[in-house]
Amino acid sequence: MRSSDRVYETLREEILDGTLAPGASLAEIEQSERLGVSRTPLREALSRLQSEGLVTAKGGRGLVVASVSLDDVGELFEIREALEVKAARLAALRRDRAVFEALRAEVETTAQRLGGDMSLRAFYEQTARMDAAIDDAAGNPYLVSALRGVRAHVARIRRLSRDDASRLRSATQEHLMILDAIIEGSETMAAHATELHLHRSLTSILASMTVDAAADQMSSTFTTSQEPSL
Repeated sequence: MRSSDRVYETLREEILDGTLAPGASLAEIEQSERLGVSRTPLREALSRLQSEGLVTAKGGRGLVVASVSLDDVGELFEIREALEVKAARLAALRRDRAVFEALRAEVETTAQRLGGDMSLRAFYEQTARMDAAIDDAAGNPYLVSALRGVRAHVARIRRLSRDDASRLRSATQEHLMILDAIIEGSETMAAHATELHLHRSLTSILASMTVDAAADQMSSTFTTSQEPSL
C-alpha cells in the first residue's frame, strides 16, 4: 500500500470514529510526524479527504476536520434516500434469496441480543454487512460508489449523535422489514421500508443533535456567567 493510501485510510477512520473531532487541526508538521510520513503523501491524503467533504480549509488554521450541522444532516439524508431506496429496489429485483435469508436470521438474533451482550460496534458491523449485501445484489458499481461516500458521512453522524437503546431496537425491526421485502422480491415494499427507516433515523439524529446543541449552549452561557467581571 502506498504511503498516501495508508495515511488516507488512517485519517479517514479517525475522523469517522471520532478520534479526530470536528474542528480538529490537521497541521502538516504535526500530522506527518505522528503518522511517520513526509508531507507529500500527507498532502495527497488530505486532498482526497477534502474532496469527500471530511476535511475543510479554515482561514488562518489550514485544514481542519469538517464540522457537521443540522442543515448538513438534512441534505445528506436527501441524497441518502435517493440512493438507498434505489439500491433496495434493485436488490429486491436481483437478490440471491439464500443470502438474504441467512442475513435475516442474523439480524433476528441481534434483535434478541440488543440490551444484553451485544456491543454497539457489533451492531454497526452487522448493519455494514447488510448494506454490503444490498449493494452486491443491486449490482450497480456507480450507485455503490456514490453510496460509499454518503455512508462515510452517515457513520460519522451516528458517532456524533447519542446512541439510544430504544432507537437501536426500532432500527433492527426496520432492518427486518427491509430484508423481508427483499427476500420476497417486492421492489415496492423494499422501497417503502427503506424510506420509513431513513425517516425515523433522520428524526432520531436531529433530535439528538438538537438536545446536544442546547446543552452546549447552556454550558457556554453558564461558564460565561461565572467569569469574574473586570
